[in-house]
Amino acid sequence: MKGERVRASELLDGPASTFDGNVTEFVGYVRDALYASKIISYAQGYMLMRHAAKEYGWKLNYGGIALMWRGGCIIRSAFLGNIKQAFDKNPALENLLLDDFFRAAIHQAQVGWRRVAAKAAEIGIPMPAIAAGLAYYDGYRSDRLPANLLQAQRDYFGAHTYERIDKPRGEFFHTDWTGHGGKVSSNTYNV
Repeated sequence: MKGERVRASELLDGPASTFDGNVTEFVGYVRDALYASKIISYAQGYMLMRHAAKEYGWKLNYGGIALMWRGGCIIRSAFLGNIKQAFDKNPALENLLLDDFFRAAIHQAQVGWRRVAAKAAEIGIPMPAIAAGLAYYDGYRSDRLPANLLQAQRDYFGAHTYERIDKPRGEFFHTDWTGHGGKVSSNTYNV
């Protein structure tokens, strides 16, 4: 899309891509952001493998997979051994972020990671892996997310119902949001 982006760059406004901070300090932040984002990519990959294993009835050796990558693949990350250790300690580990090593690494890198993502957004530099990794982390560590708003929007547009946070999980509600609708129902949920 290079040609299209060149044309768009002449038409679309954004902030000037200038940095006026301490370069040496920021290089450390970039290192932290890359490291944290790399951990997130592994955490997401293992999460996907776990879901696929459940769906297809696979019995995967997650620690062995890490060693296999280290042994002959282009993926030669130094912390593949830490992944093996994490699954040796807890074969039922739900997410790498819940292991002591990876949790500590993310906690240590978090300040730099956030500063890089914020500065990139501020000066208009796209950093999709770093920003998406941080969004995944923040979503994963949150006990309450704005999913209820999405459910409400779906209910407004299609009577898909929603769950309320003050009611038990699995109890669904519908609201006539505009006051002008007729009796509506969904063929999927009890309304």
